[in-house]
Amino acid sequence: MREYSVPALLPSPTSGSLADLVVRNAEQAPDAVLFARRTPAGWTDVSATGFRTEVEAVARGLVAAGISPGDRVGLMSRTRYEWTLVDFAIWTAGAVTVPVYETSSAEQVGWILADSAAVALVYENAGHAAIVEEVRAGLPALRATYGIDEGDLARLSDTGGAVPDSELAARRAALVPDDLATIIYTSGTTGRPKGCALTHRNFMAAVYNVVEELPVVFRAPGASTLLFLPLAHVFARIIEVGCVYARVRTAHAPDVTRLLTDLAEVRPSFVLAVPRVFEKIYNGAEQRAATEGKARAFAAAANTAITYSKALDAGTPGLGLRARRLVFDRLVYRRLRKAMGARITWAVSGGAPLGERLGHFFRGVGIT
Repeated sequence: MREYSVPALLPSPTSGSLADLVVRNAEQAPDAVLFARRTPAGWTDVSATGFRTEVEAVARGLVAAGISPGDRVGLMSRTRYEWTLVDFAIWTAGAVTVPVYETSSAEQVGWILADSAAVALVYENAGHAAIVEEVRAGLPALRATYGIDEGDLARLSDTGGAVPDSELAARRAALVPDDLATIIYTSGTTGRPKGCALTHRNFMAAVYNVVEELPVVFRAPGASTLLFLPLAHVFARIIEVGCVYARVRTAHAPDVTRLLTDLAEVRPSFVLAVPRVFEKIYNGAEQRAATEGKARAFAAAANTAITYSKALDAGTPGLGLRARRLVFDRLVYRRLRKAMGARITWAVSGGAPLGERLGHFFRGVGIT
Protein backbone atom coordinates (compact mmCIF):
# COMPACT_ATOMS: atom_id res chain seq x y z
CA MET A 1 0.00 0.00 0.00
CA ARG A 2 1.25 3.48 -0.88
CA GLU A 3 0.57 6.25 1.60
CA TYR A 4 0.49 9.97 0.97
CA SER A 5 0.38 12.78 3.51
CA VAL A 6 0.67 16.54 3.72
CA PRO A 7 1.26 18.73 6.79
CA ALA A 8 -1.89 19.93 8.55
CA LEU A 9 -2.71 23.58 7.90
CA LEU A 10 -4.44 23.93 11.26
CA PRO A 11 -3.63 22.13 14.51
CA SER A 12 -5.87 19.46 15.92
CA PRO A 13 -8.49 21.04 18.23
CA THR A 14 -7.80 20.84 21.96
CA SER A 15 -11.30 21.66 23.19
CA GLY A 16 -14.92 21.79 22.12
CA SER A 17 -17.12 19.60 19.95
CA LEU A 18 -19.30 19.67 16.86
CA ALA A 19 -22.23 20.85 18.97
CA ASP A 20 -20.39 24.14 19.53
CA LEU A 21 -20.64 25.01 15.83
CA VAL A 22 -24.39 25.63 16.13
CA VAL A 23 -23.96 28.07 19.02
CA ARG A 24 -20.91 29.77 17.47
CA ASN A 25 -22.74 30.47 14.21
CA ALA A 26 -25.80 31.88 15.95
CA GLU A 27 -23.68 34.16 18.13
CA GLN A 28 -21.22 35.33 15.47
CA ALA A 29 -23.53 35.55 12.44
CA PRO A 30 -27.15 35.21 13.60
CA ASP A 31 -28.66 36.20 10.25
CA ALA A 32 -26.33 34.10 8.08
CA VAL A 33 -28.28 31.69 5.89
CA LEU A 34 -27.15 28.14 6.63
CA PHE A 35 -29.80 26.11 4.84
CA ALA A 36 -32.39 26.21 2.09
CA ARG A 37 -35.22 24.00 3.30
CA ARG A 38 -37.79 22.56 0.94
CA THR A 39 -41.36 23.47 1.94
CA PRO A 40 -44.70 23.25 0.11
CA ALA A 41 -44.17 26.91 -0.82
CA GLY A 42 -40.69 26.26 -2.25
CA TRP A 43 -37.21 26.68 -0.82
CA THR A 44 -37.15 28.58 2.47
CA ASP A 45 -33.96 29.92 4.04
CA VAL A 46 -32.95 28.91 7.57
CA SER A 47 -30.70 31.33 9.45
CA ALA A 48 -28.02 30.44 11.97
CA THR A 49 -30.35 31.61 14.73
CA GLY A 50 -33.25 29.59 13.36
CA PHE A 51 -31.11 26.46 13.09
CA ARG A 52 -29.91 26.81 16.68
CA THR A 53 -33.49 27.20 17.87
CA GLU A 54 -34.60 24.03 16.07
CA VAL A 55 -31.54 22.00 17.08
CA GLU A 56 -31.88 22.91 20.74
CA ALA A 57 -35.61 22.22 20.73
CA VAL A 58 -35.08 18.67 19.43
CA ALA A 59 -32.12 18.19 21.78
CA ARG A 60 -34.30 19.17 24.74
CA GLY A 61 -36.85 16.61 23.62
CA LEU A 62 -34.18 13.92 23.53
CA VAL A 63 -33.02 14.88 27.02
CA ALA A 64 -36.59 14.84 28.32
CA ALA A 65 -37.02 11.39 26.74
CA GLY A 66 -34.14 10.09 28.86
CA ILE A 67 -31.26 10.25 26.37
CA SER A 68 -28.05 10.44 28.40
CA PRO A 69 -24.58 11.60 27.34
CA GLY A 70 -22.87 8.84 25.38
CA ASP A 71 -26.12 7.07 24.46
CA ARG A 72 -26.34 5.79 20.89
CA VAL A 73 -29.21 7.16 18.79
CA GLY A 74 -29.94 5.65 15.37
CA LEU A 75 -30.80 7.87 12.40
CA MET A 76 -32.42 6.25 9.35
CA SER A 77 -33.51 8.62 6.61
CA ARG A 78 -32.83 9.91 3.15
CA THR A 79 -30.69 13.02 2.79
CA ARG A 80 -32.96 15.85 3.92
CA TYR A 81 -32.86 18.89 6.17
CA GLU A 82 -34.16 16.91 9.13
CA TRP A 83 -31.18 14.53 8.91
CA THR A 84 -28.77 17.37 9.63
CA LEU A 85 -31.11 18.86 12.23
CA VAL A 86 -31.32 15.58 14.17
CA ASP A 87 -27.59 14.90 13.80
CA PHE A 88 -26.66 18.16 15.52
CA ALA A 89 -29.45 17.75 18.07
CA ILE A 90 -28.04 14.36 19.08
CA TRP A 91 -24.60 15.93 19.55
CA THR A 92 -26.11 18.83 21.48
CA ALA A 93 -27.70 16.31 23.85
CA GLY A 94 -24.25 14.77 24.31
CA ALA A 95 -25.20 11.55 22.54
CA VAL A 96 -23.75 9.59 19.61
CA THR A 97 -25.32 9.37 16.14
CA VAL A 98 -25.55 5.95 14.49
CA PRO A 99 -26.48 6.40 10.79
CA VAL A 100 -28.50 3.66 9.10
CA TYR A 101 -28.83 3.61 5.31
CA GLU A 102 -32.47 4.19 4.40
CA THR A 103 -32.24 1.29 1.93
CA SER A 104 -31.05 -1.19 4.59
CA SER A 105 -32.77 -4.53 5.00
CA ALA A 106 -34.42 -5.57 8.25
CA GLU A 107 -31.45 -7.81 9.02
CA GLN A 108 -28.99 -4.95 8.50
CA VAL A 109 -31.07 -2.54 10.58
CA GLY A 110 -31.35 -5.08 13.37
CA TRP A 111 -27.61 -5.77 13.36
CA ILE A 112 -26.57 -2.10 13.41
CA LEU A 113 -28.99 -1.08 16.16
CA ALA A 114 -28.14 -4.14 18.26
CA ASP A 115 -24.37 -3.93 17.79
CA SER A 116 -24.31 -0.22 18.65
CA ALA A 117 -26.76 -0.71 21.56
CA ALA A 118 -28.89 2.16 20.27
CA VAL A 119 -31.46 3.31 22.84
CA ALA A 120 -33.52 5.33 20.34
CA LEU A 121 -34.06 5.63 16.61
CA VAL A 122 -35.21 8.51 14.43
CA TYR A 123 -36.58 7.17 11.14
CA GLU A 124 -38.09 8.87 8.13
CA ASN A 125 -41.30 7.15 7.10
CA ALA A 126 -43.80 4.34 7.65
CA GLY A 127 -41.77 1.95 5.51
CA HIS A 128 -38.80 2.35 7.82
CA ALA A 129 -41.04 1.91 10.86
CA ALA A 130 -42.28 -1.40 9.46
CA ILE A 131 -38.70 -2.62 8.95
CA VAL A 132 -37.80 -1.75 12.54
CA GLU A 133 -40.87 -3.57 13.85
CA GLU A 134 -39.68 -6.74 12.13
CA VAL A 135 -36.57 -6.80 14.33
CA ARG A 136 -37.82 -4.90 17.39
CA ALA A 137 -37.98 -8.05 19.53
CA GLY A 138 -34.24 -8.49 19.15
CA LEU A 139 -33.44 -4.94 20.28
CA PRO A 140 -33.84 -4.87 24.06
CA ALA A 141 -31.85 -1.62 24.37
CA LEU A 142 -34.13 0.26 21.96
CA ARG A 143 -36.55 2.25 24.15
CA ALA A 144 -38.11 4.67 21.68
CA THR A 145 -38.56 5.43 17.99
CA TYR A 146 -39.50 8.73 16.35
CA GLY A 147 -40.87 9.23 12.82
CA ILE A 148 -39.94 12.35 10.90
CA ASP A 149 -42.90 12.14 8.52
CA GLU A 150 -45.17 11.33 11.47
CA GLY A 151 -44.44 14.69 13.11
CA ASP A 152 -42.50 13.26 16.03
CA LEU A 153 -39.75 15.89 15.85
CA ALA A 154 -42.31 18.59 16.59
CA ARG A 155 -43.72 16.48 19.44
CA LEU A 156 -40.21 15.93 20.79
CA SER A 157 -39.65 19.68 20.75
CA ASP A 158 -42.89 20.24 22.65
CA THR A 159 -42.11 17.67 25.33
CA GLY A 160 -38.66 19.14 25.94
CA GLY A 161 -39.92 22.59 26.89
CA ALA A 162 -39.19 22.05 30.57
CA VAL A 163 -35.51 21.21 30.01
CA PRO A 164 -33.54 24.34 30.98
CA ASP A 165 -30.94 26.00 28.80
CA SER A 166 -28.40 25.27 31.51
CA GLU A 167 -28.79 21.51 30.96
CA LEU A 168 -27.92 21.77 27.26
CA ALA A 169 -25.08 24.17 28.02
CA ALA A 170 -23.70 21.73 30.58
CA ARG A 171 -23.85 18.83 28.14
CA ARG A 172 -22.08 20.85 25.44
CA ALA A 173 -19.42 22.00 27.89
CA ALA A 174 -18.80 18.42 29.01
CA LEU A 175 -17.96 17.25 25.49
CA VAL A 176 -14.29 17.10 24.54
CA PRO A 177 -12.66 16.42 21.15
CA ASP A 178 -11.91 12.79 21.91
CA ASP A 179 -15.52 11.96 22.82
CA LEU A 180 -17.32 9.68 20.39
CA ALA A 181 -19.42 11.56 17.83
CA THR A 182 -20.71 8.79 15.58
CA ILE A 183 -20.47 5.12 14.70
CA ILE A 184 -20.67 4.60 10.94
CA TYR A 185 -21.30 1.06 9.78
CA THR A 186 -19.56 0.19 6.56
CA SER A 187 -19.51 -3.12 4.78
CA GLY A 188 -16.22 -4.95 5.17
CA THR A 189 -14.77 -7.38 2.67
CA THR A 190 -16.39 -10.23 4.60
CA GLY A 191 -19.06 -10.70 7.23
CA ARG A 192 -21.41 -8.15 8.72
CA PRO A 193 -20.94 -4.38 8.53
CA LYS A 194 -18.28 -3.04 10.88
CA GLY A 195 -18.88 -0.02 13.10
CA CYS A 196 -16.25 2.68 12.59
CA ALA A 197 -16.04 4.89 15.68
CA LEU A 198 -15.28 8.54 14.87
CA THR A 199 -14.69 11.24 17.46
CA HIS A 200 -15.51 14.93 17.42
CA ARG A 201 -11.78 15.50 16.89
CA ASN A 202 -11.80 13.28 13.79
CA PHE A 203 -14.45 15.47 12.19
CA MET A 204 -13.15 18.83 13.38
CA ALA A 205 -9.52 18.20 12.39
CA ALA A 206 -10.56 17.00 8.93
CA VAL A 207 -13.16 19.70 8.29
CA TYR A 208 -11.11 22.63 9.57
CA ASN A 209 -8.21 21.66 7.31
CA VAL A 210 -10.39 20.99 4.27
CA VAL A 211 -12.00 24.42 4.54
CA GLU A 212 -8.61 26.04 5.09
CA GLU A 213 -7.20 24.22 2.05
CA LEU A 214 -10.15 25.12 -0.21
CA PRO A 215 -11.31 28.66 0.66
CA VAL A 216 -12.27 29.27 -2.98
CA VAL A 217 -14.91 26.57 -2.52
CA PHE A 218 -16.11 27.04 1.05
CA ARG A 219 -15.34 30.69 1.79
CA ALA A 220 -16.38 32.27 -1.50
CA PRO A 221 -19.09 34.95 -1.24
CA GLY A 222 -22.47 33.31 -1.74
CA ALA A 223 -21.05 29.78 -1.47
CA SER A 224 -23.80 27.17 -1.60
CA THR A 225 -24.25 23.50 -2.32
CA LEU A 226 -26.89 20.88 -3.01
CA LEU A 227 -26.33 17.78 -0.90
CA PHE A 228 -27.73 14.63 -2.49
CA LEU A 229 -25.34 11.84 -1.49
CA PRO A 230 -26.46 9.66 1.47
CA LEU A 231 -25.61 11.27 4.79
CA ALA A 232 -25.21 7.79 6.25
CA HIS A 233 -21.87 7.77 4.39
CA VAL A 234 -18.91 9.65 5.81
CA PHE A 235 -18.20 11.57 2.58
CA ALA A 236 -21.48 13.50 2.64
CA ARG A 237 -21.25 13.79 6.42
CA ILE A 238 -17.90 15.57 6.25
CA ILE A 239 -19.38 18.03 3.77
CA GLU A 240 -22.42 18.50 6.04
CA VAL A 241 -20.19 19.47 8.95
CA GLY A 242 -17.87 21.51 6.72
CA CYS A 243 -20.75 23.56 5.37
CA VAL A 244 -22.06 24.31 8.86
CA TYR A 245 -18.54 25.26 9.96
CA ALA A 246 -17.96 27.52 6.93
CA ARG A 247 -21.58 28.78 6.87
CA VAL A 248 -22.22 27.52 3.37
CA ARG A 249 -25.88 27.66 2.33
CA THR A 250 -26.87 24.01 2.02
CA ALA A 251 -29.92 22.45 0.41
CA HIS A 252 -30.77 18.75 0.64
CA ALA A 253 -32.05 16.61 -2.24
CA PRO A 254 -33.65 13.36 -1.02
CA ASP A 255 -34.97 12.35 -4.45
CA VAL A 256 -32.18 11.96 -7.02
CA THR A 257 -34.75 11.65 -9.83
CA ARG A 258 -35.38 15.39 -9.24
CA LEU A 259 -31.68 16.23 -9.21
CA LEU A 260 -31.59 18.38 -12.34
CA THR A 261 -34.69 20.27 -11.20
CA ASP A 262 -33.20 20.83 -7.76
CA LEU A 263 -29.90 22.00 -9.26
CA ALA A 264 -31.75 24.53 -11.40
CA GLU A 265 -33.73 25.81 -8.40
CA VAL A 266 -30.94 25.89 -5.81
CA ARG A 267 -28.17 27.03 -8.20
CA PRO A 268 -25.25 25.85 -6.04
CA SER A 269 -21.73 27.17 -6.43
CA PHE A 270 -20.31 23.68 -5.85
CA VAL A 271 -21.49 20.09 -5.62
CA LEU A 272 -20.02 16.86 -4.32
CA ALA A 273 -20.57 13.47 -5.85
CA VAL A 274 -18.98 10.14 -6.63
CA PRO A 275 -17.33 9.74 -10.04
CA ARG A 276 -20.31 7.79 -11.38
CA VAL A 277 -22.49 10.90 -11.13
CA PHE A 278 -20.07 12.93 -13.24
CA GLU A 279 -19.89 10.05 -15.73
CA LYS A 280 -23.69 10.10 -16.02
CA ILE A 281 -23.72 13.85 -16.60
CA TYR A 282 -21.12 13.50 -19.35
CA ASN A 283 -22.84 10.50 -20.95
CA GLY A 284 -26.22 12.23 -20.81
CA ALA A 285 -24.87 15.31 -22.57
CA GLU A 286 -23.19 13.11 -25.18
CA GLN A 287 -26.38 11.16 -25.83
CA ARG A 288 -28.48 14.31 -26.15
CA ALA A 289 -26.03 15.65 -28.70
CA ALA A 290 -26.25 12.41 -30.67
CA THR A 291 -30.06 12.54 -30.60
CA GLU A 292 -29.92 16.08 -31.97
CA GLY A 293 -27.53 15.06 -34.71
CA LYS A 294 -24.63 16.91 -33.10
CA ALA A 295 -22.44 14.01 -32.06
CA ARG A 296 -19.38 15.23 -34.00
CA ALA A 297 -19.75 18.75 -32.62
CA PHE A 298 -19.95 17.42 -29.05
CA ALA A 299 -16.90 15.23 -29.58
CA ALA A 300 -14.97 18.25 -30.82
CA ALA A 301 -16.17 20.31 -27.86
CA ALA A 302 -15.16 17.56 -25.42
CA ASN A 303 -11.71 17.21 -26.97
CA THR A 304 -11.25 20.98 -26.86
CA ALA A 305 -12.21 21.10 -23.16
CA ILE A 306 -9.76 18.31 -22.33
CA THR A 307 -6.96 19.84 -24.39
CA TYR A 308 -7.58 23.24 -22.81
CA SER A 309 -7.45 21.82 -19.27
CA LYS A 310 -4.23 19.95 -19.97
CA ALA A 311 -2.76 23.14 -21.43
CA LEU A 312 -3.55 24.93 -18.16
CA ASP A 313 -1.34 22.39 -16.38
CA ALA A 314 1.45 22.87 -18.90
CA GLY A 315 1.33 26.66 -18.89
CA THR A 316 -0.88 29.05 -20.85
CA PRO A 317 -3.22 27.78 -23.61
CA GLY A 318 -2.41 29.22 -27.01
CA LEU A 319 -4.54 31.84 -28.74
CA GLY A 320 -6.11 29.35 -31.17
CA LEU A 321 -7.08 26.96 -28.38
CA ARG A 322 -8.57 29.78 -26.32
CA ALA A 323 -10.59 30.93 -29.32
CA ARG A 324 -11.85 27.39 -29.97
CA ARG A 325 -12.86 27.03 -26.35
CA LEU A 326 -14.71 30.35 -26.45
CA VAL A 327 -16.77 29.16 -29.42
CA PHE A 328 -17.66 25.87 -27.74
CA ASP A 329 -18.42 27.69 -24.49
CA ARG A 330 -21.21 29.54 -26.28
CA LEU A 331 -22.45 26.45 -28.11
CA VAL A 332 -22.00 23.61 -25.60
CA TYR A 333 -20.40 24.37 -22.25
CA ARG A 334 -22.92 26.98 -21.11
CA ARG A 335 -25.77 24.53 -21.67
CA LEU A 336 -24.03 21.94 -19.55
CA ARG A 337 -23.32 24.42 -16.75
CA LYS A 338 -26.92 25.64 -16.93
CA ALA A 339 -28.17 22.07 -16.52
CA MET A 340 -26.10 21.92 -13.30
CA GLY A 341 -27.51 25.18 -11.95
CA ALA A 342 -25.55 27.81 -13.95
CA ARG A 343 -23.53 29.07 -10.93
CA ILE A 344 -21.46 25.95 -10.33
CA THR A 345 -17.71 26.38 -10.68
CA TRP A 346 -16.37 23.67 -8.34
CA ALA A 347 -17.05 19.98 -7.87
CA VAL A 348 -15.78 17.67 -5.14
CA SER A 349 -15.38 14.06 -6.24
CA GLY A 350 -14.77 11.24 -3.78
CA GLY A 351 -15.47 7.63 -2.90
CA ALA A 352 -13.56 6.27 -5.91
CA PRO A 353 -10.92 7.47 -8.40
CA LEU A 354 -12.06 10.13 -10.85
CA GLY A 355 -10.83 9.40 -14.37
CA GLU A 356 -8.21 11.89 -15.54
CA ARG A 357 -10.00 12.50 -18.85
CA LEU A 358 -13.28 13.24 -17.07
CA GLY A 359 -11.59 15.63 -14.66
CA HIS A 360 -10.00 17.53 -17.54
CA PHE A 361 -13.32 17.62 -19.43
CA PHE A 362 -15.19 19.31 -16.58
CA ARG A 363 -12.40 21.78 -15.86
CA GLY A 364 -12.27 22.68 -19.54
CA VAL A 365 -16.05 23.24 -19.41
CA GLY A 366 -15.60 25.58 -16.45
CA ILE A 367 -16.23 23.27 -13.50
CA THR A 368 -13.03 22.39 -11.65
